[in-house]
Amino acid sequence: MEISELKDHARNIRINILKEVANAKSGHPGGSLGAADLITELFFEVMDLNVDNASSKDRDRFVLSKGHTSPMLYAALAEKGIIPEEELMTFRRLNSRLQGHPNMNYVPGVDMSTGSLGQGLAAADGMAIANKLAGNDHRIYVLCGDGECEEGEIWEAAMAAAHYKSDNLCAIIDVNGLQIDGRTQDVIGPEPLDVKFEAFGWHVVNIDGHDFNQMRVAFKEASETKGRPTAIIAHTIKGKGVSFMENEAGWHGKAPNAEQLAAALKELEAE
Repeated sequence: MEISELKDHARNIRINILKEVANAKSGHPGGSLGAADLITELFFEVMDLNVDNASSKDRDRFVLSKGHTSPMLYAALAEKGIIPEEELMTFRRLNSRLQGHPNMNYVPGVDMSTGSLGQGLAAADGMAIANKLAGNDHRIYVLCGDGECEEGEIWEAAMAAAHYKSDNLCAIIDVNGLQIDGRTQDVIGPEPLDVKFEAFGWHVVNIDGHDFNQMRVAFKEASETKGRPTAIIAHTIKGKGVSFMENEAGWHGKAPNAEQLAAALKELEAE
């Protein structure tokens, strides 16, 4: 796929993220906007997920460990045609399938119900082990946040994945340097994440999480790495694409009002 096409998909995903959160008057736009390029690369170039196999286990699978960025996941599923785009406007409504954290029991293409931070990597590791035992060659991808890496379960799962030589597992660590309470380095400070994952026995690649060429190279390298899992340390900008949201921790979990939504959409549509 041409880079321009990927950028178009990412822009559409960002537009729908904002519409979802604004319509619901709640949600998490900052991290969703920041990781939109990563999920675009995964869904449109790396994974074999499509509308026909979305409810099947016999395909590559994706775990959104930072489940509060569900607006991004739903927008990506709509962009792939797996769920109707108009359904995005039911985000967080009573009886909607699209709640604040994704539920695998109701939404096709959602491979794990997530929300409690730190659990997604362990679940993905279990999927990777299960695929190995079943002789299933499909790969498992999991997106974690840098603030989430303050959770102890992340490192238990990292240790287990290396122990079981889960080379069919790829973790993408979304490093934007911010979490709900401010800068990660001021809260607990999980850095240096690359050195830590290497120490736990992982193959590590550092990339700019908004550069599609770097993403292509990193995911190819991950698929070719044998005997150990891969961690892609993706440096991103929280709120990417909307100037007044970028690098602002206050937009972690705040919905834009009508005026802010109009300004944000104008920026994105002008790209």
